[in-house]
Amino acid sequence: MNIPANLKYSTEHEWVQLENGVAVIGITDYAQSQLGEIVFVDIQPDIEGETLAKGEVFGAIEAVKTVADIFMPVSGEIIAINGTVNDISENAGKQESVVNSDPYGAGWMIRVKIGDPSELDDLMNAKDYENFTA
Repeated sequence: MNIPANLKYSTEHEWVQLENGVAVIGITDYAQSQLGEIVFVDIQPDIEGETLAKGEVFGAIEAVKTVADIFMPVSGEIIAINGTVNDISENAGKQESVVNSDPYGAGWMIRVKIGDPSELDDLMNAKDYENFTA
């Protein structure tokens, strides 16, 4: 399982990367592997510009066998939504969502202008997240 050391992690299996006061948010490699084949990511475009609280749902992921909510790991204003999360690629003859193939890169979900930077302290580092998922 891939757990980059430079990210923070929530108990709901979202990751956060801070870039100049902006949080880039997606789901972890562990989450995508548990969900299985992702067929659709539902993040409504009109959510851009909204301010959501930590713990609020900002979207849903549909996999072949389940649907899972995606939660805000920190509060803040959503300033960008990744329009490519529903792109499907061919990988070794299998259709694959960018969220399955690259959850920490091209599979990012939203960018958030953080409302309260101290909320980052409540998130896990890579070692703690590894222990959490063990």
